[in-house]
Amino acid sequence: MGTLRKIRKARQHREPVVAKPQADGGTEPIDIDRQELEAILEHARAALSEDEYTKLHAAMETLVFLTAELEKKRVSVQRLKQLLFGATTETTRQVMDRLLDEAGQEDKSTEDTVQDQEPQTRPKPQGHGRNGAGAYGGAEKVHVPHPSLKPGDPCPSCHKGTVYESVQPGRVVRIRGQTPLGATVYELQKLRCHLCGEIFTAEAPPEVGPEKYDAESASMIALLKYGSGLPFNRLERLQGSLGIPLPAATQWEIVARFAASIPPAHEELIRQAAQGQIFHNDDTGMKVLSLLGPSHKATDSDRSDRTGVFTSGIISILGDHRIALFSTGLRHAGENLAAVLQQRAAELERPIQMCDALTRNVPDLPPELHTIVANCLTHGRRQFVDVATNFPTECLYVLEILKDVYKNDAKAKDQQMTPEQRLAFHKTHSESQMNKLKEWLTAQIEERRVEPNSSLGTAIRYMRNHWEKLTLFLRQPGAPLDNNICEQALKKAILHRKNAYFYKTENGAHVGDLFMSLIHTCELNSVNAFEYLTTLHKHASKLSAHPDDWMPWNYKETLQKLADPV
Repeated sequence: MGTLRKIRKARQHREPVVAKPQADGGTEPIDIDRQELEAILEHARAALSEDEYTKLHAAMETLVFLTAELEKKRVSVQRLKQLLFGATTETTRQVMDRLLDEAGQEDKSTEDTVQDQEPQTRPKPQGHGRNGAGAYGGAEKVHVPHPSLKPGDPCPSCHKGTVYESVQPGRVVRIRGQTPLGATVYELQKLRCHLCGEIFTAEAPPEVGPEKYDAESASMIALLKYGSGLPFNRLERLQGSLGIPLPAATQWEIVARFAASIPPAHEELIRQAAQGQIFHNDDTGMKVLSLLGPSHKATDSDRSDRTGVFTSGIISILGDHRIALFSTGLRHAGENLAAVLQQRAAELERPIQMCDALTRNVPDLPPELHTIVANCLTHGRRQFVDVATNFPTECLYVLEILKDVYKNDAKAKDQQMTPEQRLAFHKTHSESQMNKLKEWLTAQIEERRVEPNSSLGTAIRYMRNHWEKLTLFLRQPGAPLDNNICEQALKKAILHRKNAYFYKTENGAHVGDLFMSLIHTCELNSVNAFEYLTTLHKHASKLSAHPDDWMPWNYKETLQKLADPV
């Protein structure tokens, strides 16, 4: 391809291995691989003494080592840039554009570029990008009748027909600003008798209630803190500047009391998650101050010698429902998944588990609870994206093949195929591509086209070592391609870590896990988390009796039955 030619040409002048002297005293970079250097050494061996050959060979090994280290350094710098400035999109087209940009080339309006451009497989979306009235599902709706007409009246225009109500009313959206938590001060009038001095105070309206902070305020604080990553201190400053003070300590007391009333919903969520057909799990680092240092008092005595603290994310897919679970502490993601699977019904088939290749993500379970493990294809792909600057031709070959596989998976999803239909579709359209990739990976190592210890060799070795688990989607109905859904869920915990930095105690971490689990489960099932949390708060006693009736996907039906018991 034309783009690849430009990348290779620029790379030759940017990454020389050896510099060849020129007549004018300058140097011209030339690209020599390890095999060529070894061949040159063998030719020169006859003219050199053993000591000279040993020294020259050591110099060559040093050159190869330094070149490999420079490649790793470039990959490390790329990762550092992503850490500091955010990761850019990793689509194949974007990787090509990045390589051209780093090579100092432009990719504008050339014949090669036109040939390289990907076809537009999806139609360009129409409209201005604004949200229509239908997108405001949580907005208050006000019915405005016509001021002079009602259905059945004669038409004031033609005077012959009658008017009737159209199927869809006209809609006007107006957004109003408000504080995150509002307040109302009820001034109860007091009257004093001028003779006896007795004071008579007006009664508060019935809707005031006995509590200073209502269920909605507790839900909003929990949603801002654990759903949007807004620390208590930051909300305190915001509320104070708006004239409605809300101390951070008070916020914690409110969410702690709230959390004490809804564990049945969390426990039922875990029980139902254990029955899922597919599990995604992973973890990320977290800080819990009470667990830091040699003097920490961990509640889990079997792991009291550990120093790492993690937040594990588990996504369970149960039919049409997706359940998110978070757990913070000394346990790894595999151990937390094992705790969930202990509640799995014995008669169910083995579930599929999607994770990356870290051994700590795979639980140690009895044989009856074993999972069918699949590894994340995106993790393997990302290693080639990271080293694409150094090996553009090889990496783009891999990315192009994986792009076709992901396109096939997107087609299967768009056509709403069953797991069996999706498996047959992948075997027809993706298996040949993956087999071609496997042959290419094998040839790179066995035919010594790539240095095994180079960054590209490491990426290839990862794919080859985990090939069976990376390609489970070609053999098992319903097996996902990647673990992206779990990584997206862990962004909840990462957002909290970036803004609040840490949890103070294990109890604080448990409260955070509880709310994150409920909030993200609502988001995964397109349920209004604020309304759901408020409902749980208002019906805590009924929740305790029948928690299975108060899940995000059926709580509205339960409310309807309470309103209309007949």
